[in-house]
Amino acid sequence: MSAAGSGLVRRIGRISLIAWAVFGFVFLFTPIVVTVIYSFNEPAGKYNYVWNRFSLAAWQDPFKYSELTDALIFSLKVAFVVTLLATILGTLMGMAMVKYRFRAKGLLGAVIVLPLTMPEVVMGFSLLTLFVTLNWSRGFLTIVIAQVMFSVSYVATTVRARIRGFDWRLEEAAADLGAGPLRTFGRITLPLIAPGVVAAAMLTFALSLDDFIITYLNSGLENTFPIEIWNLKRSRVPAQINVFSTSLLVISVLMALLVIWQGRRRQRSLDGAASGPAPA
Repeated sequence: MSAAGSGLVRRIGRISLIAWAVFGFVFLFTPIVVTVIYSFNEPAGKYNYVWNRFSLAAWQDPFKYSELTDALIFSLKVAFVVTLLATILGTLMGMAMVKYRFRAKGLLGAVIVLPLTMPEVVMGFSLLTLFVTLNWSRGFLTIVIAQVMFSVSYVATTVRARIRGFDWRLEEAAADLGAGPLRTFGRITLPLIAPGVVAAAMLTFALSLDDFIITYLNSGLENTFPIEIWNLKRSRVPAQINVFSTSLLVISVLMALLVIWQGRRRQRSLDGAASGPAPA
């Protein structure tokens, strides 16, 4: 093939790749844009499915439906506890998988990956069977346990990828200088792996708020935000659902931007410290 022909093929391939990427982004973000737009809609009936006219009524009275507000507050409480527990457990598991060598390391790695590949209905029903067998009353505690069971895998995988290239000689140097294990972890290890831990925590928080199947099977009489939306849709779909969803979206984006900014700021500080003072 001539040089002109190969150049044409590369150009067509590049244009096709860009076109598919644009299509993918449009496909993924269109529902989000629609959700934001319909938070400013004043529906003609009980269902916020068809655009009627622009209105700020839903934003001016976001807590109109107490059951929806209570479900959101309950979901935030669950997400906070799940994020705290899963982040601690997952971080320790990820560090152990990278730092230490032991016989069951391969088996433990498979067990960590298993919840990521297992269908949610299988895990949800398995946990439901366990709780019923133990005669546990389903509610806040069972929801937290169920969500931690799959969230810890995401945390461990994320942290494990972050610290795979970690220089453990830094901990040895700190120990040689007299630092104890806790001080070494707090002053050396944790600051270096913090970006991965924060990213895993944010992912866990989002997964907890979003989960439906596993939570639905183990929630009992308690309703999280997704479950309450599922229940409400049979009688009404108010614009307040879009308001809460848009608010959570904005908060998530701002938190992600803050983490990115902090990471870049820290990297610039490290680069400046590594380069040393400017020569006189």
